[in-house]
Amino acid sequence: MLTLDKVYHASYVLRDVIRKTSLIAAPDINPQAKMVYLKPECLQVTGSFKVRGSGYMISQLSEEEKARGVIACSAGNHAQGVALAATKYGIKSLICLPDSAPISKVEATKRYGAQVEMVKGTYDDAYSRSLELRDRDGYTMVHPFDDENVIAGQGTIGLEILEELSDADAIVVPVGGGGLISGVAFAVKKLRPDIRVYGVQAAGAPSMYNSVHDGHIERLDSVSTIADGIAVKQPGENTFRFCSEYVDEIVTVTEDEICSAILALIEQQKMIAEGAGAVSVAAVMFHKIPVQDKKVVCIVSGGNIDVTILSRVIKRGLLKSGRNANLCVELVDKPGQLTLVSSIISACGGNVVSVHHERASETADINGCFLRLALETRNYQHVQEIVEALRAAGIKLV
Repeated sequence: MLTLDKVYHASYVLRDVIRKTSLIAAPDINPQAKMVYLKPECLQVTGSFKVRGSGYMISQLSEEEKARGVIACSAGNHAQGVALAATKYGIKSLICLPDSAPISKVEATKRYGAQVEMVKGTYDDAYSRSLELRDRDGYTMVHPFDDENVIAGQGTIGLEILEELSDADAIVVPVGGGGLISGVAFAVKKLRPDIRVYGVQAAGAPSMYNSVHDGHIERLDSVSTIADGIAVKQPGENTFRFCSEYVDEIVTVTEDEICSAILALIEQQKMIAEGAGAVSVAAVMFHKIPVQDKKVVCIVSGGNIDVTILSRVIKRGLLKSGRNANLCVELVDKPGQLTLVSSIISACGGNVVSVHHERASETADINGCFLRLALETRNYQHVQEIVEALRAAGIKLV
């Protein structure tokens, strides 16, 4: 049974395992809110909140279980949490990882002291292998979310938020399998039932959203999202029950909105968040939940984004927020046209970063050409100003 006493006990046990992550004010995330605060679990040991749940669960094992060791299956953050916690308590840990897991997360898991076995295929294949090894060698399985001790460990985040901001109006939480929001919502609602707790999932992996909406656990056929940390096909039995009882609402955000949130955190807060960690910020930025005149806390659950895709995420975020724009104009192919277009854009304050000129038979004029431009702009309003100025000069936009 999950109790408030167990969450408080987890907070006591974890005091020497985790790092304190104090709230950070972020008023520019959504100026309509009275104030937006970030709970930066991306700055946690291992770069994610996961160490809280795995740390508490492992601390409660019997001496016999500790002697046999623990096993887990994860694509990244849970693996690192289990590895660190097991090493902290002097316990052997074995992590089964799908061979598609980012190299950075694989190497980090090894550095924290775990033995790693790479499994060909998907997460489900790695999970099946972990069960096989558990049964063969007597390991204790550390489930990533559907375990009450794990949930109690994650619930310590709720206690910390209330200690710092007792008059919060809403807490916004990323949701994958549901362990984090189950613990946070349980702790918060037991102490302050008037605080609204919102969950956020990626639109490409809405397993808990669908399950709660339809009133029973559902399994997705597939998931597709940059937020790999919450790309879970099916919520757990315990987490579904807690979400149904204690969470006020679950919403979804798109890939573009997630990328924009990652970019906003980098620019405004100098903070790196992975896709899963940024969904709570995306929900507040794009008005998925009511925040006007409210004190809102966004849990930034992790920061372990693969640096090889960070540049692509930033580029997509720039496009989504109107900071980059691509225009195609149709011109008569004669001298001076490029000068005309560039002078108009320059007068509007735009910056041309690339130009591609092509003659094409598809144009209405036999002497026509296409000019494809990539611009740096301030926002969507700025893009529209440039578009209107070009049209006013008689330039046709395609």
